[in-house]
Amino acid sequence: METRGIEDMFDFRRFPKDAVVLLLLLVYFPVGICLTLIRIFIGVHVFLVSCALPESFIRRFIVRIMCSVLGMHVRQKNPRSRDKNTKLYMCNHVTEFDHNIINLLTACNTPQLEGSTGFVCWARGFMEIHSASGQEAIAETLQRYCSTEGTPPLLLFPEEDTTNGRAGLLKFSSWPFSLTDSIQPVALRVTRPLIALSTPESSWLKELLWTFFVPCTVYHVSWLPPVSRQDGESMQEFANKVQELLAGELGLVSTKITKADKAEHIKRKRHTVPQTAMGVRPPSIGLGFMVQSLGADDHRIAKMAQQVKDVLPHVPLNVITKDLAKTNCVDTTITNLLENKEETQMEATGMSTFGPSKSSSYSCGPAPTIKPAAKSFGKSPVDRHLSLQERKEALYNFARRRYIEKHGLDQEDSH
Repeated sequence: METRGIEDMFDFRRFPKDAVVLLLLLVYFPVGICLTLIRIFIGVHVFLVSCALPESFIRRFIVRIMCSVLGMHVRQKNPRSRDKNTKLYMCNHVTEFDHNIINLLTACNTPQLEGSTGFVCWARGFMEIHSASGQEAIAETLQRYCSTEGTPPLLLFPEEDTTNGRAGLLKFSSWPFSLTDSIQPVALRVTRPLIALSTPESSWLKELLWTFFVPCTVYHVSWLPPVSRQDGESMQEFANKVQELLAGELGLVSTKITKADKAEHIKRKRHTVPQTAMGVRPPSIGLGFMVQSLGADDHRIAKMAQQVKDVLPHVPLNVITKDLAKTNCVDTTITNLLENKEETQMEATGMSTFGPSKSSSYSCGPAPTIKPAAKSFGKSPVDRHLSLQERKEALYNFARRRYIEKHGLDQEDSH
């Protein structure tokens, strides 16, 4: 599997950056508002019709035509590849209405695994799972459903969260592939002009209003031949195989980024916004996930981080790893951490030099071996800068000696 930057997989901006497209959006805005109001009125009738008519080809055809008026156009590829005996469909996840779109093409049920239950769950077209708490209980309930004769197929999204559908697929969860030994992959590609398909932390109701606002949203559904699990093949290997098939059909890449990684990335991005506004350079977010996702470099980074940790024992490992991801050099990282310590303390105290502090989390060793602080505060900026540089050099030399002694290296080998 390849790894793709997590920033590329989600749209954090609703509106485009391109000036020309943004100008077109401004011109279109009054038309979009009128379309939204009209489509809300029509949408109520679509909901009533879908509730009144029984499940059949006629119902799906009528609702599909009415959804086209709402701006949700559906196109399918290779419909003859759909296996009527398959009880489980696996599809990539792009929007909050993917299950509704697939249901316009064939009868299927999508269980509500999280979120609102009751009327909202039913109104959105989900199947509510009763008395099921925990992943094992849910899997057991769905497994019984798949083994029951006469029930429509299940439609599941093993990514467990949405992407923008342009860069890559989230890592497939393995538990849905334990329900049956044979599944039907469904590739979904969604296109929309002017604005993004979705943004993180946006509710399904907001997404519905934006869908009504744009001229159209086109859903391209492609049916792939059924895939069966081979003897001796684990559930995760089976999931990875299906993920590769869908990625190849969509022209995307398979990643090891999970739903939890997306949630953590959104959390960090939210917390770094105030720092950016204050002029502080935010930490590298994408690199952290890239380092976690790379299997071959994990051991090397961990080994280098431990070497830095031996020299600077009070520096947190996550800080060391983050800097190593950028520098890829033990000596450079040690220098950066020492310099960051000096600059941070200077900003906090307003002094150019200072004595060793026991409370400092970046303390590098006993005070007698480090060059003492300046006896007086420099009168000019030049004097203060020279004093700071001298102390940095002393700290760096001390760290280098400690590293050489720790690993038994010669002085020449350390360069």
